[in-house]
Amino acid sequence: MKPQSDNVECCPPFDPTPWDDKLFQWEKKRFVKDRVLTLFYYPVNFGKKITRLIHLIEDSDGKMEDWMCLSEHTSKWNMDIYAAVDKEVYMASNVEISGTFYSRVYEGDFRETDKWCADFTQHIKEKGMELEKMYMWYTTCPKCAKKYGKNYVVIIAKVRQ
Repeated sequence: MKPQSDNVECCPPFDPTPWDDKLFQWEKKRFVKDRVLTLFYYPVNFGKKITRLIHLIEDSDGKMEDWMCLSEHTSKWNMDIYAAVDKEVYMASNVEISGTFYSRVYEGDFRETDKWCADFTQHIKEKGMELEKMYMWYTTCPKCAKKYGKNYVVIIAKVRQ
């Protein structure tokens, strides 16, 4: 899976094909991590945090791979975000993620997230896999989703086969 675009206005157009119903391995995939304040799971300062990460990445002469930013809700009040990067980023919390992962693409309003998560969890069970950890990849901001006419969300989960 290669980067989709280096020429970005805000959020690049997203091609769901490489990510829909895919099983793949990550071996020490690099990310930079930050925390987002949430209010009953609704992100309050996501834009500010992702902008901060993008500036740190650019200041380190790095690139954000696939414009991927995974979100992990850890409580009603917090969400960890992980921006995929091509190198270590100075002054950031650098983490590596490894394992077997499964992804599935959904499209629609963010209010459908609970339904998508239930469907994803059921789909994992039907495939005979065990879910270890689940991430959401909101591929565009609400403004760009409206501009493109599609709101793709990828659920990526670390799984055990």
